[in-house]
Amino acid sequence: MIHYKTSEEVQKIKESADILAKAHGEVAKHVKVGVKTSYLDKIAEEFIRDHKAVPSFKGYGGFPASLCISVNEVVVHGFPSEYELKDGDIISIDCGVFHQGFHSDSAYTYPVGEVSSPVLDLLRATKDSLYLGIEKAVFGNRIGDIGNAIQKFVEAKGYTVVRELVGHGLGKNLHEAPEVPNYGKKGSGPLLKDGMVIAIEPMVNLGTRNIVQERDGWTIRTADRKPSAHYEHTVAIFEDRTEILTSHKYIEENYKF
Repeated sequence: MIHYKTSEEVQKIKESADILAKAHGEVAKHVKVGVKTSYLDKIAEEFIRDHKAVPSFKGYGGFPASLCISVNEVVVHGFPSEYELKDGDIISIDCGVFHQGFHSDSAYTYPVGEVSSPVLDLLRATKDSLYLGIEKAVFGNRIGDIGNAIQKFVEAKGYTVVRELVGHGLGKNLHEAPEVPNYGKKGSGPLLKDGMVIAIEPMVNLGTRNIVQERDGWTIRTADRKPSAHYEHTVAIFEDRTEILTSHKYIEENYKF
């Protein structure tokens, strides 16, 4: 069942999302060659808790950290570790914040040092596809319109869309109905109505769309071990507008490519 939010509830999600955006910005300052991914997780958790909020992911289903940190061929749900970032890596950082009873969720993929042109192009295309999906996330459209816009754009560039992992509704729960695939047919799926809050999060691969799960039960990587990119925003749909509740501005003030 889809839970439609009141304007007051959307405002609480927006306040959660502001903490999240600033936490991402703090982490972005430290994304560089030689940094351990566990250190990035420590920065995020301390910032979130210092702002009287809780990391949404830590303990969720047994997940051990505040950030999902996914390097290179890892699509999503990677664990922070003692791995030190290397020149040419890409790193996807996904984070959620729980504040005043509501969750927010967003993700960003960074290049580290000198990254090859084909991989940078993948990152740019995936980020562009996020905003193309958001353009279709308007009152009266359907969920399939979002996924169709993302899929059509990235596949035209020769990339592939992960099918098994999707965006989602969120609010009092981190994952709510509806699912928001990054592929689909125009005019299909649930109707977008006033008060819907959804996370749109394209996951796009340089090679095959096929994925595998590692033995830890969480980490998802590409089957061919080619790079994958992931960008995400939480958005609210109103009858007269769509509002992006999360922000990447603090990331991009500190980290540009």
